[in-house]
Amino acid sequence: MSDKKKVVVFDYGFGNVRSAERALAHVGGDVEITRDFDTAMNADGLLVPGVGAFSACMDGLKKARGEWIIGRRLAGGRPVMGICVGMQILFERGIEHGVETEGLDEWPGTVGPLKADVVPHMGWNTVESPEGSQLFAGLDREARYYFVHSYAAHDWSLEVTNAKIRAPKVTWATHGERFVAAVENGALWATQFHPEKSGDAGAQLLTNWIETL
Repeated sequence: MSDKKKVVVFDYGFGNVRSAERALAHVGGDVEITRDFDTAMNADGLLVPGVGAFSACMDGLKKARGEWIIGRRLAGGRPVMGICVGMQILFERGIEHGVETEGLDEWPGTVGPLKADVVPHMGWNTVESPEGSQLFAGLDREARYYFVHSYAAHDWSLEVTNAKIRAPKVTWATHGERFVAAVENGALWATQFHPEKSGDAGAQLLTNWIETL
């Protein structure tokens, strides 16, 4: 019997599922690409990728019952990780080309256009991770991660008032302006960058996630 952690890459039509599968398998995960409800619900970890438009990703997710799967997993404390637009849709709403789309509302806030001289933000960048981060454990502060995006969450407003609940850890990056680059919030983790395209640093980050499953 394998002692590898079972990880599902959720296949709802948006995201680099094959590269995510390869990266997770490379760091020791037992990986399956699927949109099967029961398989996604019962996996040790659920990875939600995402590329393209916020609104299209939300439509695809709903058609695959993904919002229900994510909500049920988190209600039971079962780990979920979002990547790129898979992170953005976790916020309350997204605005693209003046069109507002409701997100999953796991976190308050709006994902909007990135204000920078060069958009999209495409390439390698450093991040500002907080003390005690599990996601970035063992990683040098000068490590670089691969970003491809034109939109981002610019603010973090979720406050935790219950002393028994661990406050979320928020990582930032800067391209023209500061934006949310990663979040660790209980069972829900996410990155704006692509760890599966971020070389050794991304592999270490995915290893850190799998070790928490």
